[in-house]
Amino acid sequence: MCGIVGYIGKKLAIPVLIEGLKRLEYRGYDSAGLAVLEDNDLFIEKTKGKVQDLENLVKSTKHSGTAGIAHTRWATHGAPNRVNAHPHTDCSGDVTVVHNGIIENHRSLKKYLEDRGHHFKSDTDTEVLAHLIEENYNGSLFETLSTALAEVEGTYGLAVISKKEPDRIFAAKKGSPLLIGKGKDEYFIASDVAAILRYTNEIIYLEDGEIAELTAKEFNVMSLDMKKVSKKVQQISWNLEMIEKDGFEHFMLKEIFEQKTSLRNTLRGRLNYDEGTARLDGLLENIEQLKNASRIIITACGTSWHSALIGEYIIEELAGIPVEVEYASEFRYRGPIINKGDIVFVISQSGETADTLGALKETKRKGGTVLGICNVVGSTIARESDAGVYIHAGPEIGVASTKAFTSQVLVLTMIALMIGRMKNLTLENGRKIVKALDDIPDLVEGILNRNSEIENIAKKLSKHNNALYLGRGYNFPVALEGALKLKEISYLHAEGYPAAEMKHGPIALIDKNMPVIVIATKDVIYEKIMSNISEIRARNGTILSVVTSGDEQIKELSDIVFEVPETLTFLSPVINVIPLQLLAYHVAVIRGCNVDQPRNLAKSVTVE
Repeated sequence: MCGIVGYIGKKLAIPVLIEGLKRLEYRGYDSAGLAVLEDNDLFIEKTKGKVQDLENLVKSTKHSGTAGIAHTRWATHGAPNRVNAHPHTDCSGDVTVVHNGIIENHRSLKKYLEDRGHHFKSDTDTEVLAHLIEENYNGSLFETLSTALAEVEGTYGLAVISKKEPDRIFAAKKGSPLLIGKGKDEYFIASDVAAILRYTNEIIYLEDGEIAELTAKEFNVMSLDMKKVSKKVQQISWNLEMIEKDGFEHFMLKEIFEQKTSLRNTLRGRLNYDEGTARLDGLLENIEQLKNASRIIITACGTSWHSALIGEYIIEELAGIPVEVEYASEFRYRGPIINKGDIVFVISQSGETADTLGALKETKRKGGTVLGICNVVGSTIARESDAGVYIHAGPEIGVASTKAFTSQVLVLTMIALMIGRMKNLTLENGRKIVKALDDIPDLVEGILNRNSEIENIAKKLSKHNNALYLGRGYNFPVALEGALKLKEISYLHAEGYPAAEMKHGPIALIDKNMPVIVIATKDVIYEKIMSNISEIRARNGTILSVVTSGDEQIKELSDIVFEVPETLTFLSPVINVIPLQLLAYHVAVIRGCNVDQPRNLAKSVTVE
């Protein structure tokens, strides 16, 4: 989950590298470093802490180098400190490396290299790569990388520079995102397009098993066995303004408020009222396969897993196809049974989540059809899926996902609608659903306009150290997501449960010091959730209920209520999660937490 940026061209390298690291800091922020080629020598600086700490170290230095690499780290091997920060060098100091991923056989490689006389300084797996390159160097770093990486087991996004070849940068990829940016007489390396958007929107995506050589004038890509690979330059539609805070205090708050736009973008051009259906062009070639699927599996991690749970309920209700939802991290290792006629959806905001990508590969290995749902155009999951749908939510920089979640739910709803209309869903019901989908962005905007109400509620909740979230049916996953948001960014202990399960254990926790957030909008099991609230009230629990506008019954039972507009039951999660996102945000701010960079977390989990 680290960030990599590299540059070679006519500009001074250090300002470009620092700028890129700032854009990547959401991917890792416990240490940072850079290396710049200058006068046939290497200038290296690194530090524990934020990119700002690195910038403070180098801002007074005078370095004219125009080629370099840099890294912001989220620790996997070795504690976050200056020694373990990247870049790492070989014994001679000729080669320096930055790396994202995990070298699984680094212990055996380290033992082999130590026996060959190499001396290690850090506790990282990455340092092995620098020494492995040194050990295999044959006069061509391009060829040496081919030889050295053949010995490596694991994943890597890798950038390398060397005093021996000072006019070029090298990169390699396996299982960790890496791309090349093409400018005018300059090239960039990055693990995320956000790092280089200021300079170019022309991108070349590296695939697994590819090595790249960059000069200021050109790039070459080879496979690990040194066969030439032809690469296509792609134009990306994101721009710099889309990844700025735009006057908001935090990216998370900006992205919560962007949902009034991101949801419209998700729906745009995809709804057909006359036919009461949705059109998802990315799935057209698989439409009959979807219609005739005997089972659908959805696999994801974290927030995307919560959207998958909602998708399970919706697809089963509208399309009548059995659905199973799996944690990608478990799915890939438990020997999943994939039968002919099964469809596997993989969901990932970034399109780079390591476990979800692993689940994709396991499905394909077993001959299954993989359909992707992701946000980042050109991402690995987007490229490796058989087909798929982009959610079009726009860049999401805040570590705690918000707008991607709601857009994922809408995409899953449109998939269910599309399949349902090909089967037994009537035109009348299809049109009703299309109308409700079209209304969702305006309903969300109405809730966002009441942000101050939720901020006042947060002042009360922030005084507690625990919280319980309850929901039933479609809103059980919303309870899970609300609890996740609170624990992610405010460090309060929070758990989500199906409300009926409360009396099977969690009810023991309830007293006057335990706030309980109940998603209690009206649906077919409204009376049941009201009974659950009564059980909490009888035990002096503090009750915050999210209710349908005009609901007086639950209001009488609750200490605090927040009213939301009515919509179709299976769309209520998109409405109900908005106040929970804002609640978590304001609690975190009140408690003085770093909202956009919560401790121990990184945005895109590209390692296991």
